[in-house]
Amino acid sequence: MKIDRLLGILTILLQDDRVTSTFLARRFEVTRRTINRDIDALCMAGIPVVTHQGGGGGISIAEGYKLDKSILTTEELSGIIAALKGIGSVSEKTQIEQTLEKLIPNSEAMVSLVEPIIIDLASHQKGSLTEKITLLKQAIQKKNLIEFDYFYEKGETHRTIEPYFIAFKWTSWYVFGFCLDREDFRTFKLPRICNLHISDTEFSPRAIPAEKRDLDAHFTDREKIVAVFDKSVKYQLIENYGEYCYKETEDGKLQVEIRYTNREYMISWLLGLGDKVKIIEPIDLANEVKRIAQNIFKLYK
Repeated sequence: MKIDRLLGILTILLQDDRVTSTFLARRFEVTRRTINRDIDALCMAGIPVVTHQGGGGGISIAEGYKLDKSILTTEELSGIIAALKGIGSVSEKTQIEQTLEKLIPNSEAMVSLVEPIIIDLASHQKGSLTEKITLLKQAIQKKNLIEFDYFYEKGETHRTIEPYFIAFKWTSWYVFGFCLDREDFRTFKLPRICNLHISDTEFSPRAIPAEKRDLDAHFTDREKIVAVFDKSVKYQLIENYGEYCYKETEDGKLQVEIRYTNREYMISWLLGLGDKVKIIEPIDLANEVKRIAQNIFKLYK
């Protein structure tokens, strides 16, 4: 991408006194004409790039600017590298390595930017997840429809959508697009997608309403639950709902009042806590958990 190349060129110019357009062209695997256009773009953006002719000539940033101003501080560049490494956990490794190499032109900078933050956006399904993200990026860039099988709480379905963007949110990866089967914008969880296929059919992008683009609006906490937990699962309550989510009762229990979106997920989570939790309300949710627990007991009786 051009912005990546411009950022890489700028970083090199800030680190080196003078480089040639031939060197930059080889480094970024483009033509010298492209590099010259990039230099013009940097100049238009207010970066004082100077071209020196003749023997020993080359491209540099004007003296003084390099000393007085820095487009990227060590901390800022370090943050970019951490983000790139995070994307690298679910992308093709060689692509990220090439970008990092362009951003860090010498070994000294690499040593000074040892990043203390590790971002791993992958899961135990990293192989298939990387493949899906690669295919989705291709479909989004080329504006091609995609088809896939999707597994959810009601079973299995086949969907065809216009893909618009990929998002990492709520600890998982999603693809957002216009579903032709439901005639509305939808989000789909990538781990639940199987048999992903890019169609030959192209689509014209639709205008996405602001309320649809807000992914948080797709998951609203409408239902409320009040439950009492054993102190031994206090760490799980804090992990999921924060350190101030509970009130301690007189008998040493932890009472929690929370709202949730997905009933099936909430039931699964509560059952996973076994006898460490008791639902106070709603009664219908307590009865459903009780019924499932009785069926489990029968299964192992």
